Amino acid sequence: MERWATILVLTVGGALGVNARHFVGIWVRNWAGHHFPWGTFVINVSGSFAIGFLAMALERWLPSPRLRLLIVTGFLGGYTTFSSYMMESMLLWERGELLRACSYFLGSAVAGLVAVIAGMALGRSVG
Repeated sequence: MERWATILVLTVGGALGVNARHFVGIWVRNWAGHHFPWGTFVINVSGSFAIGFLAMALERWLPSPRLRLLIVTGFLGGYTTFSSYMMESMLLWERGELLRACSYFLGSAVAGLVAVIAGMALGRSVG
């Protein structure tokens, strides 16, 4: 039963986060224009701030691990995975694993860009 409760909490949080990402993105693009990916930028930066703040603050404010799972992993995971990437980079840095933190940070960015380029090329070749 515990596993199903966890799945439900993550599903609800993720669904809310995905919807927030969609509607915040639309609102920001309508406000700021379409010449720069402001929607994604605002979502990634706000999600990074939120995960940093909430991961620390909720340990004191919200003792329920299930509610923290709903908000931090579920909602913010659905809102942006960039926030998790930033948080994991900082946790490595704070533990003194500077080489690993820099490798993860830069490696993820470069690998992500290469993957997008490869995916675009493959998509264009089959379409």
